[in-house]
Amino acid sequence: MKAFQLIEKKEFMHLLLRTGLFDNFLLAEAAIRTSINYEIDGHLNKGFFTEEELEQNHLEGLDYMPYGQVRPFCYELIKGRRTPSYFKFVLMLSPANLSNTVKASGTPVSPADISAAFFNILFQNNQLMLTTGISYRTFVLDNSFEKEWEKFTIQFLKKNSIIFSEI
Repeated sequence: MKAFQLIEKKEFMHLLLRTGLFDNFLLAEAAIRTSINYEIDGHLNKGFFTEEELEQNHLEGLDYMPYGQVRPFCYELIKGRRTPSYFKFVLMLSPANLSNTVKASGTPVSPADISAAFFNILFQNNQLMLTTGISYRTFVLDNSFEKEWEKFTIQFLKKNSIIFSEI
């Protein structure tokens, strides 16, 4: 796990809430504290959709809602003159992106060994941080994929001109 302080908060929040930069991630959970507390469970309620709707919205095979489909709602909760006192977004790679990332990492870990690769975005005490995380399905001695996920995160931040410092 690696932690990063995001320096330009306003610019990062624009990328998170107003652009599609994170739309290919899945939303595992979110918590937003403004005048009241909002807790969002990103688990997909498949019973809410018809099979046709699942297919049309590219939701088949997913357990979590794509962040891009929840982003406008999150923006509505956060926008305004006053900054939330706290928020947390837990974003994770989709199964297809996780598989591609594991394969591209060149590590001996199999996609079947990993249940998720996370970005945890946290705002509290006027500090904005992003931490990486990996959830393994089985015990793995080799943590080389975790190191590759950290490198990928740094590349992602730099490629998108997100100013950060490692903590």
